[in-house]
Amino acid sequence: MTPSPVRVAVLDLDGTIVDSFADLAGSVNQALRAVGLGARPLEEIREFVGEGARRLLERAVDPHLHLLEPALAAWWEHYERHCLDRTALFVGMAPVLAGAGRRLAVHTNKPGRLARKILAGLGVSGRFAAVLGGDEAPRKPDPLGTLGLVARMGARPEDAIFVGDSLIDAETAAAAGIPFVAVTWGFGARDALVSARPVGLVDRVADLAPWLS
Repeated sequence: MTPSPVRVAVLDLDGTIVDSFADLAGSVNQALRAVGLGARPLEEIREFVGEGARRLLERAVDPHLHLLEPALAAWWEHYERHCLDRTALFVGMAPVLAGAGRRLAVHTNKPGRLARKILAGLGVSGRFAAVLGGDEAPRKPDPLGTLGLVARMGARPEDAIFVGDSLIDAETAAAAGIPFVAVTWGFGARDALVSARPVGLVDRVADLAPWLS
């Protein structure tokens, strides 16, 4: 008798599992002040998120790109100390994760140590079989990290789904040959997510549960 396949779900972190925007944005504006630049409006910063810290700060300091390295250093110093000040699980996420029937993993462009610190600080690190950061594999949308997670958990791409809130996540799933489930409470615009043709479009956290079961 052929054993049942292992079914897994790979999830993005920021904007999918956790609402981290306030801490990300606070550290961006602290970094800008540290290098003598003015603060950015929050809605501008929201558009910068999704491709990791370097791209976030590159966009924030533009056109003063000569200040990127000191701004990035200031951001790291502040964010490492404040990444759990206001970051929280999206409301209803804890029971959804607790009830998941699939094995769960996180693939984020955030550095792995910070992703694990946040998940541990929010009391959900034990829900995930693996957590992979952007400094531990090629950055999304490169699919190698996601495919490695799926293989590490003993699954095949056809037995996996990728859950995320952005076009970067959609591109990662497509490149990996894994169905994409889009959530609309994060950083990505709903219309853009629709255009990515996900297998599921989830507007409420509780409605993510069937995809993870």
